[in-house]
Amino acid sequence: MAGNRKGTVDRKTGPGAPGEIDGSSELSELPKHRQIYQELLREIRNGTYQPGDRLPSEILLCERFDASRITVAKAIQQLQSEKLVSRISGSGTYVEAPVQTQAFQFGLLIPELGSTEIFEPICRGMMRSPLAKSHSLIWGHSESSLEHRAEAAMQLCQQYISQRVAGVFFAPIEYVGDKDRTNREIVAALEKAKIPIVLLDRCYEKYPDRAPYDLVGIDNHRAGYTMTRHLLNVGAERIIFATRPNSASTVAARIAGYQEALQAHGHEPPCPGIFRGDFDDIGFIEAMLQEASPDAIVCANDVTAATVMQSLLKLGVAVPEEIRIVGIDDVGYARFLPVPLTTLHQNCPEMGAVALSTMLDRVQFPSTPPREILLPCELIVRESCGIHLPRK
Repeated sequence: MAGNRKGTVDRKTGPGAPGEIDGSSELSELPKHRQIYQELLREIRNGTYQPGDRLPSEILLCERFDASRITVAKAIQQLQSEKLVSRISGSGTYVEAPVQTQAFQFGLLIPELGSTEIFEPICRGMMRSPLAKSHSLIWGHSESSLEHRAEAAMQLCQQYISQRVAGVFFAPIEYVGDKDRTNREIVAALEKAKIPIVLLDRCYEKYPDRAPYDLVGIDNHRAGYTMTRHLLNVGAERIIFATRPNSASTVAARIAGYQEALQAHGHEPPCPGIFRGDFDDIGFIEAMLQEASPDAIVCANDVTAATVMQSLLKLGVAVPEEIRIVGIDDVGYARFLPVPLTTLHQNCPEMGAVALSTMLDRVQFPSTPPREILLPCELIVRESCGIHLPRK
């Protein structure tokens, strides 16, 4: 995004602490059509193609980028949707003259920024989006402890209101007892100030209820279903679900998907099948194993999976030979755990880019109905699920 100079974003790691983050792009992380789009956009911006110039034909672009015609067309359509090019039937695709747009300043309200790994790449995805060039983002968060997280989030909300930002990206608080009250107070304050809201990753209402705001995330019900089905397919029979107390509504959706997958494949959910607790607590882990006798565990996220794995290994329980483990998120360290973790990969940079596009639509067209945009995920299979173990 544009902060003090092109390609940077204003950042505050606390009240009054400005800084900058490089907005350079890593094309290899993007889907093929986005890579083509980014490269053509770069060439339009640097003057390789001037306003009025005709772009190479789709056939030539297919050869250049070693891509299918559908993929190239998708990239061209994105350029066209942003009014960077126009297509003339029977003639070709032409570069449009740049259109001056209003510059907006947006606030980022993510209480877990810096402690939950998925939000950093989401923010980078916003900055690297071509739509970000005219706008700025106040990257505000505090290094507050868990017990003071709600208070810090409310203070940041008031800061954004006083700065009259054009919109706020909000990832609702989780893991604290008064999260529901605080989340609703934040939303009510922004609503009163007439500041548009785009929810990131999660809703603050209890699943399956939905708040009346745009949301960009993944299909968490499908995520829980996919990971449970995978464990069933590799031979697990007694699968439990592990999560921390006071988790967000995303976890409730993942639990629902877990339960549906068991039922759909003829397995009764264990009783109890859902465990909420401190998985660093060896006593809690021992009680869980004794009570449920699981041969596999679906963890609410990779952080939980890493903690469960470490505790099991301390107890001398072999992973995956005795208990298989899967997570959700595909955080950076997932492949480097003592037993590399099978998980579900979220395309966080793409989520950030979509969130920015959603916010700009909301600011420009405030009367449109709220949207729930769910991005696809990819199953990443590693050793922790026991895929190479013989079937029972």
